[in-house]
Amino acid sequence: MPGPVHIVGAGPGVGASVARRFARAGHPVGLISRNPDRLEALAKNLEADGVQAEWSPADATDPTDIGRALAVLAERQGPAEVLCFSPLPDVALIKPVLETGPDDLDQALALNVVGAAAAVQAVVPAMQASGRGTLLFVTGGAVERPDPDRASSAVVGAAQQTYAALLSQALADTPLHVAHLVVVGPVGPGLQHAPATVADHLWHLHNNTSDSYAVLK
Repeated sequence: MPGPVHIVGAGPGVGASVARRFARAGHPVGLISRNPDRLEALAKNLEADGVQAEWSPADATDPTDIGRALAVLAERQGPAEVLCFSPLPDVALIKPVLETGPDDLDQALALNVVGAAAAVQAVVPAMQASGRGTLLFVTGGAVERPDPDRASSAVVGAAQQTYAALLSQALADTPLHVAHLVVVGPVGPGLQHAPATVADHLWHLHNNTSDSYAVLK
C-alpha cells in the first residue's frame, strides 16, 4: 500500500493539488501549515472532494515545531513515504538587495532552508528503515533567474538548490529519492501555472527516480 504524503506548507493552491493527486493513487494525506484555522478549512475542502486528510499546525521556521507536527502525522498515519516541502515565501522579505538586511535573510533562510532541514531530519530515519521514500522540494524561479530586486528569493533559492542537490548525492545509492521542482512564473487559477499542473510534475518526479531536478516554465 502507498505510504502517506506529508505536505509542509500546505495551502489551497499547490498543497491542495498535491494532496488530491497523491490521494488519487491511494496515498494517505497529511497537512502542515502555521495557521490552524486555515489548515482545518483546507482539510474540510479536501474532504468535500473525497480526500481524507490528517493535519497538524506548525511553524516551519521552528525546527522543534516542525519535527513535532511530522511526528504527530506519523503517529496517526504511519511514517511518510513522501515529504513535499513547499511553504510560500514571506513576500514582505522580498526587496532589492541594497534594502535587504540580515534579519530579512535570517527569516527567509529559517523558513525555506532551516525548515527544510528540520523536516528532512524528521522523516528520513523512518524512510531509511522502510527502504522507500521521496523528498520533494518546490521553489520559485529565482533559482533559475536571480534578480537583484528580489534578493532574498535569489539567496534562499541558491541555498535550497544546493541543499537538495547535496541530499540527492548523499542518498544516490539508497532507495530514497530526492527531487527539486523549480516553478518559473506565478502559480494559481488563471495564472501561468495551474496548481494541478505543478502537482502533476511532482507526481512525475516521485515516480521517476532518475529525475532529481526539473524546471517548469
